[in-house]
Amino acid sequence: MRLGVLDVGSNTVHFLVVDAHPGARPLPAYSHKAELRLAELLDESGAISDHGVERLVATVLEALQVAEDKGVEDVLPFATSAVREATNSEDVLRRVAEQTGVDLRVLSGQDEARLTFLAARRWLGWSAGRLLVLDIGGGSLEIAYGLDEDPDAAASLPLGAGRLTTGDLPGDPPDPEDVRALRRRVRAEIARVVHEFTRYGTPDHIVGTSKTFKQLARIAGAARSAEGLYVQRELTRKKLEEWVPRLATMTAAERAVLPGVSEGRSKQLLAGALVAEAAMDLFGVETLDICPWALREGVILRRLDHLPPPSAAV
Repeated sequence: MRLGVLDVGSNTVHFLVVDAHPGARPLPAYSHKAELRLAELLDESGAISDHGVERLVATVLEALQVAEDKGVEDVLPFATSAVREATNSEDVLRRVAEQTGVDLRVLSGQDEARLTFLAARRWLGWSAGRLLVLDIGGGSLEIAYGLDEDPDAAASLPLGAGRLTTGDLPGDPPDPEDVRALRRRVRAEIARVVHEFTRYGTPDHIVGTSKTFKQLARIAGAARSAEGLYVQRELTRKKLEEWVPRLATMTAAERAVLPGVSEGRSKQLLAGALVAEAAMDLFGVETLDICPWALREGVILRRLDHLPPPSAAV
């Protein structure tokens, strides 16, 4: 069947069309993205502005048109931290539902971590053993650890690259004192939860998912996305530690010309790098692999798991 996944994230609203069947790998068929940056469209009270809601409604309507054009049978709509934590989230959800007919499912941070872990586990398989998954989004950092498809431990921290850039790194380039202050805060927040994971033992495999890790791996020398999903990509802590001070002195425009870094994400790259560096250091990670599957794939896989088995041929 053809499914559409509508992912309302803190940075991007992404509508992914996939051909998916129980027991088979979901195959991407079409991708439609709009960079709304909802986390940056909050007013002083923490509410998504009227302009932000109007843009969200228009983007959802665009996605529905894409779904119709591409023959999508079922749309799986969800929202993450930007909507979840907005002070007017209920009003946002109501307006989207009234004007588009789409009921956005708001995922908790734990949901995000667990579904991302499921996607990484399915991608890597059982041979990966005990798995530690790190995911840096626009609004939050998700961490999950486990041996099975459901993690033994999962956490979501308010350490997303977009959130931290807007709240802690206003300068371009940022003030060195702001960078140092953010580095201290990020490390303190991650350190509070490290024991929840390390008490289960040393992971056999560590992976990073989503855009921030992919971009950091690319500037550190990993293969381009054009070379395909199955090319192994990794990020070493040594390379990352070399890049962080360089990123701290660059403007967003200078970061935008680095390999694999988009103009829309360049401003957030330093904050994401500080979070990645802190997580790798505090968890004792020397090298992590980049997993091409993340939250959206986890949502698809969970939906497929709940489909009835195909009828036996008569």
